[in-house]
Amino acid sequence: MKPFSGLKAAQLIVPLVCAALAGCHSRSEMIVAAKSPATNEYHGVQVIDEYQWLENSADPDVRRWTTEQNQRSRAALDSLPTRPYLEDRLIRLLSERSPNYSSLTWRKAKLFLLKFEPPAQQPVLITLTSVTNVESEKIILDPSQLSTNGTTAIDWFVPSLDGKLVAISLSQNGSENGTLYVYESETGQKLADAIPRVHGPTAGGSAAWNGDGTGLFYTRYPRKGERPEADLSFYQQVYFHKLGTPEEQDRYELGKDFPRIAEIRLESQVDGQYLLATMANGDGGDYAHYVRASSGEWRQITRFDDQIKHAEFGRDPLYIEYGKDDALYLLSRKDAPNGKILRLPFAEAELSKARTVFPEGTNVIQAFRPSASGLYIALMHGGPSELLYKDYFEKTNRIIRGTLERVSASLQELVLAHGDEILFRTVTYTEPYAWWHYNPTSDRDRVQFTALVGKSPASFSDVEAVRATVISKDGTKIPLNIIEKKGTRHNGENPTILTGYGGYNISLTPNFDVSRRVWLDQGGVIAIANLRGGGEFGESWHKAGSLTNKQHVFDDFAACAEFLIRSNYTKSSKLAVQGGSNGGLLMGALLTQRPDLMAAVVSHVGIYDMLRVELDPNGAFNTTEFGSVKDPEQFKALYAYSPYHHVEKTNYPAVLMLTGEHDGRVNPAHSRKMVARLEASTTSDRPVLLRTSSNTGHGIGTALGERIQQLVDVYAFLFDQLGVDYSIIDRGRIQHWSKPSLFGPESQPACS
Repeated sequence: MKPFSGLKAAQLIVPLVCAALAGCHSRSEMIVAAKSPATNEYHGVQVIDEYQWLENSADPDVRRWTTEQNQRSRAALDSLPTRPYLEDRLIRLLSERSPNYSSLTWRKAKLFLLKFEPPAQQPVLITLTSVTNVESEKIILDPSQLSTNGTTAIDWFVPSLDGKLVAISLSQNGSENGTLYVYESETGQKLADAIPRVHGPTAGGSAAWNGDGTGLFYTRYPRKGERPEADLSFYQQVYFHKLGTPEEQDRYELGKDFPRIAEIRLESQVDGQYLLATMANGDGGDYAHYVRASSGEWRQITRFDDQIKHAEFGRDPLYIEYGKDDALYLLSRKDAPNGKILRLPFAEAELSKARTVFPEGTNVIQAFRPSASGLYIALMHGGPSELLYKDYFEKTNRIIRGTLERVSASLQELVLAHGDEILFRTVTYTEPYAWWHYNPTSDRDRVQFTALVGKSPASFSDVEAVRATVISKDGTKIPLNIIEKKGTRHNGENPTILTGYGGYNISLTPNFDVSRRVWLDQGGVIAIANLRGGGEFGESWHKAGSLTNKQHVFDDFAACAEFLIRSNYTKSSKLAVQGGSNGGLLMGALLTQRPDLMAAVVSHVGIYDMLRVELDPNGAFNTTEFGSVKDPEQFKALYAYSPYHHVEKTNYPAVLMLTGEHDGRVNPAHSRKMVARLEASTTSDRPVLLRTSSNTGHGIGTALGERIQQLVDVYAFLFDQLGVDYSIIDRGRIQHWSKPSLFGPESQPACS
């Protein structure tokens, strides 16, 4: 829809001028978007959208308005006096880190993994012969050889069962639109096979090899002509590709009767006899599981209402003597919101025959891996983790000590190595990652270091993480993790960043981020909230913050902000909130519901228009988490909190919104529309800025250089808005200065 009066909307650059004699201070020019009202009706309710025209990214007026917003934001951020120093410090911190090893996968005597070592822009796929010998590294694929600017990223990789070949999905510019290629693991030579449309935003993609490595099963989205244009990012199905043959000849396997928003993950049994397909009903929805035998027959094992959330191949010790010990281990949440583990031997045909091998407890089952003789189980209570080993033939559970006792520790990856040996990755708020090795036969009560250990370029020995409990609006107890320098005075003057997520059953577990050093060094505090909607306390915790219960998440977050102020960690003029994606929705909700609580809001790739989000290219995947406007009760709940629809004339805090042009998960139009409405409505002297990256998407696959620049902009913005006095430590010299805010009264002339 075009702007009214024939004017180019993006050219309407209107300076906001103070009234005469008011004694106030003018802001920098805002680019006020033209209003072109569109009316949408939901269950008899008419909703007027004045900026719906900004949804059309192909419109020249939208492109021009976005460019001018970027230019204005760039000029403002580049003018901040702390930015050059923050850029120098963050480049040093993030470019001098030790290698980060992740996504470990064992095949025979070879370990496949991703290695990210700055200043490289993207992770590299390598192999090692041992977790104690990093010198055995062999590079299979370095994406920088494909694009020198860091815009090619590895979405995922899957080695063949014999380790000779590896399938790799590659995408460009953060789009997550992946094409599958096959490489030789010994030489790094690429084969001729190339399969497009195997991976996409939100629903992702997957592949699994057959037993002899002659072909692989993979997920694929429809090609043009197979379905209408609006459905090309949906209806994911499973196909089989025989190496060396044209992909047009690939054989359909599974998925024609799956929902439009199906998300499929594939996994081969270690000997290739069976293939497991896990199908999720959108994000935040339920799961169904299918198994394919070597005969080619598919059998459905679970359905949505069975509440089986995860499945793994394993052995059933009761069938070992019969030579038919193949089994599935299943994580069930049916009548067990914290989870219980079931074992279903393939000899049995019905889920009702599955046995409970690990009952529900007070802690949430975070992950599990069956081994040759037992079961590894990662447990979580509100964020921190505990790892235990359950021998199939022992009655007691063995807690694996030495790595996870600390309150701030979490388990990030759990990988089965050989037989009963396990590799697992831990991290804390104050220590970088470390990979550990455990063998229940030889190690018993201790774990072994590996050579895969992160080293921080800056020490965090003077930093502590404490865990507080916040009482939400309805009396629910919310964990709040607070990171600060030891001895920090709680005098209400500490610049503080509060962050949260609260959705999709995703848990905010402890993590290490070396960039926090620049904030902590100025006496800053960082608070991380474990809100309802996440998975920290099981499925009941998730459901308490999803669908029509979503307002609980915003109430929890507001309570955390109030706690930080009431407890004298900070005050509203020193408090900022930051989040992304679903956490961006959280930022928008707090901004519109409680603008009095904070001085600044930073929101990355956020969702703000809850009435039109399901119309976005990937929006329908979110309906199982947020609800749909097609349902009267869900529409009522969505409309009640939709941030975009609750922007009004009021004194808003400073706002910085960041998005990427190639974001396939959250439409950048949400950020455009929200900024337009905020600019037209805010009555404060605080800025509203929109930063749109031309070579990124939702954040996945973003090159290191761009990630650093985003961090620099965010910290410079927050330093400015919260009035932080910055100290630079450089070659033993300390420089201190206080600066006026670029946007605040000190830097603006009085109106006349």
